[in-house]
Amino acid sequence: MRIPIFPLNGAILFPKTNLPLNIFEDRYVEMVDYSLSGNRLIGMIQQKNNDELYSVGCYGRITVFNETPDKRYLINLEGSSCFKIIREIDTAHKFRICEVKIIDSFSENKLNENLKEKIIDSFKKYKELKKINVNLDDLSQLEMVDLLKFIVMISPFDVSLKQMFLELKSNEELYENVLSSLKIESVSDQETNLIN
Repeated sequence: MRIPIFPLNGAILFPKTNLPLNIFEDRYVEMVDYSLSGNRLIGMIQQKNNDELYSVGCYGRITVFNETPDKRYLINLEGSSCFKIIREIDTAHKFRICEVKIIDSFSENKLNENLKEKIIDSFKKYKELKKINVNLDDLSQLEMVDLLKFIVMISPFDVSLKQMFLELKSNEELYENVLSSLKIESVSDQETNLIN
């Protein structure tokens, strides 16, 4: 399978999530045109410091798009599946196209909803430290796995940490890693604030 690739650090897509994007750079406007003329798929992926792509990303389908008068696109990507890059394809396009293989990621099993209180408490401290503007009452309505994915998507975690979350194989691993990351980053930020 060949898909256009959108390397956008910090913006991560999981299967069964939605990612709104404002596309304004010429090469990525061209990428959206290309995607809309075909199967409407775009692969989201993180990029290393040397512009090398990580090997695992998640592709989504454009479900909504609007073209603005100044030639931008406002789109919504709905996450489909995780993929592993097999190789990058040489093309005349300004954007990158890769041959990818769909990989299994994130088991379908649900997590115990009783775990939600612990993750929301940890996220509450983290969101206050990072000044994330989100309503906790709205978050508490999400199913546990959706809550974890949403926290990863909106939190200013390091690129390598977001990548690690994407590459986990089970919801249990996602829960344990998100919870420990929230706690570690909250303690680390508090210590930094005390030093300053």
